[in-house]
Amino acid sequence: MNYKLICIGRQLGSGGRVIAQAVAKALSYKFYDKEILNLAAKESGFSEKYFEQNDENKGFFKSLFHQPVAQLNNISFYGNNFSQENLFQFQSDAIKKAAAEDNCVFVGRCADYILRDEPHLVNIFITADIDWRAEQVMKRHQCSKDEALKIIHNEESKRSSYYNYYTGKRWGDAASYDLCINSSLLGLEKTTEFIVNFIRER
Repeated sequence: MNYKLICIGRQLGSGGRVIAQAVAKALSYKFYDKEILNLAAKESGFSEKYFEQNDENKGFFKSLFHQPVAQLNNISFYGNNFSQENLFQFQSDAIKKAAAEDNCVFVGRCADYILRDEPHLVNIFITADIDWRAEQVMKRHQCSKDEALKIIHNEESKRSSYYNYYTGKRWGDAASYDLCINSSLLGLEKTTEFIVNFIRER
């Protein structure tokens, strides 16, 4: 098996984080979701809470330049220590450092784009039927279906804007991934098995 880095994108309520964690365990890989925020905080000297507050939120340069940061070549990320662009750079550095040190599974945070030049990389996107996702969110937040659907819409709007803004690509576009899978068809356990087998066979 040549793949030492696995990046998993996920729709809200798809079980993507649980699946990613199970994949990491099955392959004996390091797992990074919000853990990457702790690493970025240590590297930057910022409080971890500051990263959490800005987690997967796009920065303010879009309103100024009207184009993705990925296409801006003359911006000094470190020119303003309190910009969200700078936080993204710290987070990117933390992801690259973790990737250089061990086999890893990364959840979200544009890791697939940040590690795009790595030769041993597999990118996966986990989706699920909307009713199934709403049910998971209802259980998690103890809310009605209408409230769950609103949470999904709001969170995915922020998540997709963040990804599109920093990568110049479109979040969830099948062309960006090696495998897209609907977890509501197989369930979390079988989806995990499918992904692990896919990685081992690829």
